[in-house]
Amino acid sequence: MLKNNYSGKILEAGTDEAGRGCLSGPVVAAAVILPENFEHPFLNDSKQLTEKQRKELRPFIEKNALTFGVSFVDEKEVDKINVLQASITGMQRSIAQLNPQPEFIIVDGNKFKPYKDIPHETIVKGDATYLSIAAASVLAKTYRDEFMEKIHQEFPMYNWKQNKGYPTKQHRNAIREFGITYYHRKTFRLLPEQLKLDI
Repeated sequence: MLKNNYSGKILEAGTDEAGRGCLSGPVVAAAVILPENFEHPFLNDSKQLTEKQRKELRPFIEKNALTFGVSFVDEKEVDKINVLQASITGMQRSIAQLNPQPEFIIVDGNKFKPYKDIPHETIVKGDATYLSIAAASVLAKTYRDEFMEKIHQEFPMYNWKQNKGYPTKQHRNAIREFGITYYHRKTFRLLPEQLKLDI
């Protein structure tokens, strides 16, 4: 059973991101403040849910949250500032969209930078512990998946609608065969045998 609150503050935001380990596409982050009585029978860390469950959860979260924000950090920015900074930047941009602003922030993982003067806590496996982080993980994942399915139509040979930009064998074989697109992250090791890409 996921916990409702960490800090005891009513306006506690949970935040998480999706897409850090991908070879292409954006990092997408979300932040959510849930009401005190929020519950849902299968809300959990988005990685534990099926795609169908995540798609069902998203409108429920958006309708019942006190407030939520979603932000995209595209592959160019990921290359410029690195993927960890992109994750933190995305989470902070999502928090900036919240209205009302939170009194406390709980963050999935172990890395974050202070946002304004709002106290925060990083929680490893937070998305499997707290409802608001789990809700943020579902939003981040569903928005990102939707984006990858859309750009799949532009470059179907990489099968992004299925692998979502993660380094599957099929995705890497397509990079070998077709090269890279402007959606690929140039600073990532796109192929195991390559130490650097000739761009």
